[in-house]
Amino acid sequence: MVIFIFAIKKIFNMANELLKGKRGIIFGALNDMSIAWKVAERAHEEGAEFVLTNAPIAMRMGEINNLAEKTNSQIIPADATSVEDLTNLFTKSQEILGGKIDFVLHSIGMSPNVRKKKHYTGLNYEWYKQTLDVSAMSLHKTLQVAKEMDAINEWGSVVALTYIAAQRIFPDYNDMADAKSLLESITRSFGYHYGSDKKVRVNTISQSPTITTAGSGVSGFDKFLSYSENMSPLGNAGSIDCANYCISMFSDLTKYVTMQNLFHDGGFSATGVTTAVMDKFGE
Repeated sequence: MVIFIFAIKKIFNMANELLKGKRGIIFGALNDMSIAWKVAERAHEEGAEFVLTNAPIAMRMGEINNLAEKTNSQIIPADATSVEDLTNLFTKSQEILGGKIDFVLHSIGMSPNVRKKKHYTGLNYEWYKQTLDVSAMSLHKTLQVAKEMDAINEWGSVVALTYIAAQRIFPDYNDMADAKSLLESITRSFGYHYGSDKKVRVNTISQSPTITTAGSGVSGFDKFLSYSENMSPLGNAGSIDCANYCISMFSDLTKYVTMQNLFHDGGFSATGVTTAVMDKFGE
């Protein structure tokens, strides 16, 4: 009986140490609605140590200090569009964590055109540049800084969050669709070079529409959330499930996965139509 209990405890402990000994940087946690917030909680539960980072303006709006306390993490403010800030981030992260980084979550996206309700055919181009810089080019800058500093360990994992609007038209997603397309292209291109040179893997996870502070700002979001739920055989994937997927991508269980856009959407991306949706046309 004692041996049985010991074995059960050992299995339980192993299940909670998937990232034991790994060091990371998590971008984008704003509040407990953020996927990045859930990722941080799960990474902590799986034994990882990490720093949290976000743009100073986002940090003033959010509750990141509560997350830092909960996960015993430190916060390093950084504008992900600034090479100087990113250099400081990787330098201080390695000092705080005591070595090179093993995983990075890029959960960053922002569109002034969406916020200001500019139609896609009438964009403000200065805002358009901001959308691309914050939501996509920031990944290239992050990877370039990390590679030049040799700041990520071999077999390290970088994951960026994206959306299927990178491949298909969702009118209200606006210029964010262009940004996500660029994000996925950077993942493939930089993933090739980083993998060849340093064995670092780079992937995107294409998540179901999720109720977050950023996502709920898209026009008609509630209706689309319902549509997506009815178009997905498994239903929409929630934020905690996305976090679990990210954890698996940070772990050694996925060492040979790189340059991929991985759909985490309950089957939405592979579904032409469902009975539930067709039934609505007969109403």
